[in-house]
Amino acid sequence: MTEPAQKKHFATWTLAVLLIFIAMVAGIFAIAQKTSQEMSDSAIQSLNENLELMKNTVDGIINSEVDFQELIGEEISRSDDPDAYIQDLHASDAIAKISVVMEGQAEGISSNGEPFSPDSLDFSAGGTIQGNPVSQSFVNDTGTWAYTIASPLMRDGAEIGTLYVEYVYDTIANALPKNFYNNQAVFYLMDSANERFVLKPDGLGDREAGHLNLEDFYRANNITSEAIIAMVRQGIEEGHNVLFSHEVQGRESLCFLWPVNGGTDFMIGYVPMDAIQKEAHTVNDAIVAVTAITFLAIALCVALYAHNRRKQRQVQREREAERARHQEELAHALRDAEVANESKSAFLANMSHDIRTPMNAVIGFTTLLMKEADNPEKVRECASRIIASGNHLLDLINDVLDISKIESGKATITLAEFDLADSLHAIEAIVTPLAEAKHQTLHTEVSGIDHERFIGDETHLNQVLINLLSNAVKYTPDGGTIHLRFLGGPVHASQYQPLTIEVEDTGYGMTPEFLEHVFDSFTRAEDSTTNKIQGTGLGLSITKSLVELMGGSIEVTSEVGVGSLFRVRLELQVAEEDADGATESPDKGRAAEADSAAYADALQGKHFLAAEDNAFNALLLEELLELEGATVEIADNGQLAVERMQQATPGEFDAILMDVQMPVMNGHDATRAIRQLPREDAKRLLIIAMTADAFVEDERAALAAGMNYHIAKPINIDELKRVVFEFDHQA
Repeated sequence: MTEPAQKKHFATWTLAVLLIFIAMVAGIFAIAQKTSQEMSDSAIQSLNENLELMKNTVDGIINSEVDFQELIGEEISRSDDPDAYIQDLHASDAIAKISVVMEGQAEGISSNGEPFSPDSLDFSAGGTIQGNPVSQSFVNDTGTWAYTIASPLMRDGAEIGTLYVEYVYDTIANALPKNFYNNQAVFYLMDSANERFVLKPDGLGDREAGHLNLEDFYRANNITSEAIIAMVRQGIEEGHNVLFSHEVQGRESLCFLWPVNGGTDFMIGYVPMDAIQKEAHTVNDAIVAVTAITFLAIALCVALYAHNRRKQRQVQREREAERARHQEELAHALRDAEVANESKSAFLANMSHDIRTPMNAVIGFTTLLMKEADNPEKVRECASRIIASGNHLLDLINDVLDISKIESGKATITLAEFDLADSLHAIEAIVTPLAEAKHQTLHTEVSGIDHERFIGDETHLNQVLINLLSNAVKYTPDGGTIHLRFLGGPVHASQYQPLTIEVEDTGYGMTPEFLEHVFDSFTRAEDSTTNKIQGTGLGLSITKSLVELMGGSIEVTSEVGVGSLFRVRLELQVAEEDADGATESPDKGRAAEADSAAYADALQGKHFLAAEDNAFNALLLEELLELEGATVEIADNGQLAVERMQQATPGEFDAILMDVQMPVMNGHDATRAIRQLPREDAKRLLIIAMTADAFVEDERAALAAGMNYHIAKPINIDELKRVVFEFDHQA
């Protein structure tokens, strides 16, 4: 071939390649646009689903409050003296105040002992919850946004008065998911009657604009379109969802207005589009990268074609392989994102199940206690079971907060001496009411165990038993049978007790195919019988992790229509005094009795200064200390505690009980200020952190600030006695 012919052939080939490349780029960008649109639609759908999930969460909390109020109303109606009954009630994290106004009276009495007038509330908006009037939102005496629900008090078919219960919005904030769209979304809860923002949950976006109401929201985000404002107004009036696109602070965003509780309140806020379409941007960037790589590969092929056709084909094959690898990586990333979204929803549903298990015991025994108030023995029995269930609920909350540590392998074992019989009684107190509600029979068998006290992680062991037994109750039909067996083997090797725990039920059973995945996260059997039962199977995955963390193993056998048998094998170290075959030596027993007597009187005659901003917690602390023969003076914040310490005479206070999260001055700063006072007793005085911040890092921060001890709430008087006793004997 002549040189001109070669040049013409090369030019023709190059032009063909360029045309092919242009067509390829056009096709890639068309696919990119279609993919971006589809992922955008999927992201918007995901936002709708997330908002519906949060709406259902808020509605569920409010409806449960109404159910609880009806229960309280029934008890008040049966009381001979409703006013006295009301004053015996105590507020909680969700309820700020309970009031009652009898029929024909203009005023009534509140649980805090103060007079109450319904004229102080505004019910003019006409909002209702399950048919009960709900007031407009207001800032209550503690500076917290709240609302009041009114319900009639009925006796023998006649209305004898009205019950008013004041609820705080902070309870709703604690139930909402954190890190909403990686903290890029902004979320509020708005009272539809006065259009004020009554809730700004932590972890749901940056609020530098400081929105206070709907008008502030419009002004801060430059929403001036009359059409948008009219659409929002119509949504508020008719109680339906509103979703529109708008530029907020230079970022294209989706603004939302979502009704909760039939339109009484609205979730309102916005999410930047780039936060919603993060995956779409990733795909587009990857496509651009693939296009650039493709262009370079083709250019290289064109440059090398004239010299070596073989090398050109080799480069082409490498390019195709690289593109296939990129496409596989993109598909894998998309699957991971979808699994993560499903796991989040499944996790929330499963936590509701696990938390409701001990809560059912708390509510059930509380109801029984109220009905058996005149039976001291029954009251003590119910109170004991309520405490056991409450302690388990507290342990469960701690486990939920540490769940990432379990999955990442960073969870730790806490070894301590415990009584196996006490643990078994606590488990029975939680599970027995669940079984009785389904008319099931729970059999407990203990054999081959010659010791009572062991060294191990009692909290994790109890969690394993609760997970297995609650699943057995759930998946066993009414009238079925559940067996819990503790089977011991001969003690060996440094006094270790082999222990086999069996949980057997006569439930629905599982197929061989499902048994292969029974311990995977978020899995549960699906058939016409069990798909009516709520749950995601996270409990068994955590159970397996906890058993293996304790050095044990778990296995399961099952047959459809017959039942299932879970078998856990552990080895527990026998406690030293139990392994010796005796409880204590005489000297050791006398020392324990002496310590117990010292603890019992450790608070007698003590005078405390307490920094506590919550009025109910302060009242509880005063009553508990009074029962122990001690007195306390309350300071509403850290600054007042410092000022009171400056005015105190030397030795006036025996110790300071310091909350951490307080207005004006927090507990850490207050402790540092007290330690720096120009007086010798301020440097030696016992200061105890008494706070709901219960993590290890919180304890370290308290000690670093100058406190002597850290006690996590709920308040434990026995722990306080021990701390004061130890400090007095160290001084």
